[in-house]
Amino acid sequence: MRPAMLLWVLAAVACSRPTTPRAALATKLAVTLDAGDDPDAGTVRFIALGDTGKGNPGQFQVGAAMGTFCAAHGCDFVILLGDNFYPNGVGSTDDPQWKKAFVDPYASVEAPFYAVLGNHDCGGDGAGTDLPRGDVQVAYSEVNPKWRMPGRHYKWSIGEVDFFVADTNRSMFSVDEDVRADFEKWLPASKATWKIAFAHHPYLSNGEHGNAGSYDGLPFVPVANGASVKSFLDDRVCGQADFLFTGHDHSIQWLEPTCDGTELIVSGGGAKTTRLLGKQPAHYQSRNLGFVYVIIRGNTLTASFHDADGVQQYTRTVLK
Repeated sequence: MRPAMLLWVLAAVACSRPTTPRAALATKLAVTLDAGDDPDAGTVRFIALGDTGKGNPGQFQVGAAMGTFCAAHGCDFVILLGDNFYPNGVGSTDDPQWKKAFVDPYASVEAPFYAVLGNHDCGGDGAGTDLPRGDVQVAYSEVNPKWRMPGRHYKWSIGEVDFFVADTNRSMFSVDEDVRADFEKWLPASKATWKIAFAHHPYLSNGEHGNAGSYDGLPFVPVANGASVKSFLDDRVCGQADFLFTGHDHSIQWLEPTCDGTELIVSGGGAKTTRLLGKQPAHYQSRNLGFVYVIIRGNTLTASFHDADGVQQYTRTVLK
């Protein structure tokens, strides 16, 4: 068993029920955001990518391509799908990692960044055993208006699209009661044409981490296997959201299987890539750096997959 996975197991009991005052710090109220100005002609455009926080040449290359692409095609926002800062998140709102792995790589991107928490953002060298560490990223929303994370989980709307962010780090340790309670209300109550969910941990993936419930080939290892992530997604997202965008695996995938009709896209090619090992059918998959660009117009959603130079490699449209 890999060291990081062993940490998951050792931390399972300790993290399964955080005690106060740490529990109060770790749990944030969900926030509904005002979208501000409506996009032109009811069109919503955004980029989704994750596993970005290396501050390495790969991240800078993808960031520069995003800046050029958004200037040419328009981006209402960017969503970061977690692992925003390696290896252990950030320690404060003035941590040097902010400049190295966020401000500088995306200096040319003129759009707000909505962010999801990943396991590396919660410490433990990727084991995610220090859940309160993620609250620093929530606090940074008050420092830099380009960074949007009003809570560990939250929602917002633009036009006829509702967006929902989950904190699957809490699901890993089965301390996601607040996330479950809000998602139980939010998605069924939504009257939007499109419901788009974002999280860090995937439901299905052909990457090295694999599918929820058997992450890293550990189906019988509590916590590390992601069984409680699968449970959360089965109960609160699958069949209710139109799309689920995740990271965690450092590749780009649009899986052919869905979770009860919810389309599954993995976009973890923001800084460094890893192998594609799974054999699940995919509309498209690549282990190259890059990002996913989404355009929503009325009942039409088109997702295009771009490499580290911004060159389109694949596109597919879904109608409602």
